[in-house]
Amino acid sequence: MLIALASAAAQGQSGGDWVSLFDGKTLEGWKETDFSDHGTVRVDGGSIILGRGYLTGITWKGDFPKSGYEIRFEAVRMEGSDFFAGITFPVGDSHCTWINGGWGGTIVGLSNLDGYDASENETSTPFDFVKGRWYSFRLLVTTEYIQAWIDNSMVVNADIRGRRVDLRFGEIDLNKPLGFAAYSTTAGLRKIEYRTIPASSK
Repeated sequence: MLIALASAAAQGQSGGDWVSLFDGKTLEGWKETDFSDHGTVRVDGGSIILGRGYLTGITWKGDFPKSGYEIRFEAVRMEGSDFFAGITFPVGDSHCTWINGGWGGTIVGLSNLDGYDASENETSTPFDFVKGRWYSFRLLVTTEYIQAWIDNSMVVNADIRGRRVDLRFGEIDLNKPLGFAAYSTTAGLRKIEYRTIPASSK
C-alpha cells in the first residue's frame, strides 16, 4: 500500500504546484544556522555552499507545513567524507533528520526513530556517494509514513504510526523547523522546492 502511494507521488499524479525555496542568487528566506565552529555559507554559481566546519547549515525562516508535503533538492559533496545532505524537517509536532552520507560517508537513514539514530534503526542503508557528483533527493512526509528517494531510487520507507519521531541529541535542534546541514564536509545545495500533498493522496 505504501509503495503504491509513493509510486503515484513519484509519477506526479498528486500534489500541489512545486514552490521554490531558493532563488539561485541569494539566501533570501534562509539564515545561517548558529552551529558551533561552523564553516562559511555563501551562494556561488547558482548553489548554496556550506563551507567545511564542525557542522554547517542553513535554516528556513518562514512557515513550513508540519505534514502532507514533499520536498526535493539537489546536493553534492565537494570536500570531506561525512554527511553532506542532512535535512531536518517537521513531522507533525516533532522533527526528524534525513542523513545522507553519514558515519564515514555512506550511511543513509532517519534520525531518530524510537530513540535510534540513522546508523541504528531499520532505515539505515549504505549508499556509495561519489565526491563531486550532484544527486537528486526527494522526501515525502505524511501522518503515517516518511519516504525518501535518491535519484528516483527509494531509500527510506518508514511507517511512523505509533512510533516516536524526534531529533538526535545535539545542535541539530537549531535546524528546526526546516534546515540543511553538512558535517566536516563542504557541500553544495540547489533547486530546493516543496509542494503540499492533498489529504486524499495520503
